[in-house]
Amino acid sequence: MTVPYSMVLQPGATLGMLGGGQLGRMFCHAAQSLGYKVVVLEPSSASPAGSVAEQEVVAAYDDENGLAVMLQHTQAVTTEFENVPAASLKFLSHTARVSPSAAAVAVVQDRIAEKAFIASQGIPVAPYAEVRTVADLEQADETLFPAILKAARLGYDGKGQARVKSRVEAIEAFKSFGEVACVLEKMLPLKQEVSVVMARGFDGSTATFPLGVNTHINGILSSSVVGIEAIDPAIEEAAKNAAVKIATGLNYFGVMCVEFFILEDDHLVANEIAPRPHNSGHYTMNACLSSQFEQQARVLAGMPLGSTELLAPTIMLNILGDSWFAHGDQAQEPDWASVLALPGVHLHLYGKAEARKGRKMGHVNIVNKDPALVLQYARQVSDILHLGAKI
Repeated sequence: MTVPYSMVLQPGATLGMLGGGQLGRMFCHAAQSLGYKVVVLEPSSASPAGSVAEQEVVAAYDDENGLAVMLQHTQAVTTEFENVPAASLKFLSHTARVSPSAAAVAVVQDRIAEKAFIASQGIPVAPYAEVRTVADLEQADETLFPAILKAARLGYDGKGQARVKSRVEAIEAFKSFGEVACVLEKMLPLKQEVSVVMARGFDGSTATFPLGVNTHINGILSSSVVGIEAIDPAIEEAAKNAAVKIATGLNYFGVMCVEFFILEDDHLVANEIAPRPHNSGHYTMNACLSSQFEQQARVLAGMPLGSTELLAPTIMLNILGDSWFAHGDQAQEPDWASVLALPGVHLHLYGKAEARKGRKMGHVNIVNKDPALVLQYARQVSDILHLGAKI
């Protein structure tokens, strides 16, 4: 029998996490700080999350025997990435409370379904075309170019995406992707890329975190700036309302991030949904009364949502494995001491065994009441770690 969504799991209970990466690791820390234990299911042993959880089940995400072992330890399960098989979430939901649901995740796992859903909620998206065959590209409206061709499934951090100036380039990119289903999305004149991280409890209550202004390098998030850059309050409110509308329309419970584009004419366009805590929400760990990971644990346990109040301006900087190779091909430990010598700097490393170029290894949150000092220290951190952040 499934645990009722109205039932509160008290501290001391065990919460389940599908996925052993850094988001799962930070969930473990937040849940444990509230007094919960965590069981992690992950295909590889000694994962970042599995190494800090009370229990680690080493099994494929679609291994029903492994999932059954997980269910021996927990009554409530969440995820740390969107590509967990929806069938696994459905299997777990027969006997455990699952957040988010298989139905909600299934929509977000497919960019075609995701775009159609967002548009169905009356929220603007970039003009796009569904692409399943070369013929779809041959017939695509010429006004869509230049565009970005995005694989409908399994793309992240810029993977499975190609900028295309023409129909010919789009067809070449489509073939290079193996002719998998794609979305052809018109490139728009962007002023800013922003995101809203929010939580929705099983009782329908919602809480939104302050808007983050994001910068990417090579398709990977480089920085999120909060409380420093001037954002029209009406735009921020519209983005928050749109995120809540999306979560409500999906009947979504848990933590979600919605990425938006602010166009040069100040129009707001939804880009994509992440059904989990998000890289751009890592600043909440040091700059808000409750972090996105604490919210995830609160929702899963049936506890009230925490306050999302911003305590001070902040900048989050991603640390990639490139920082280990700033001085050559031999990996060399970055100068953490110089980073931690700066006031208001908080270092979060993910416990990954090997640094590789392009691999997310950690992040730094720089928090200070004075926005000018946040920018100053963030630039110093970027220089020390060779991040190349554009701030």
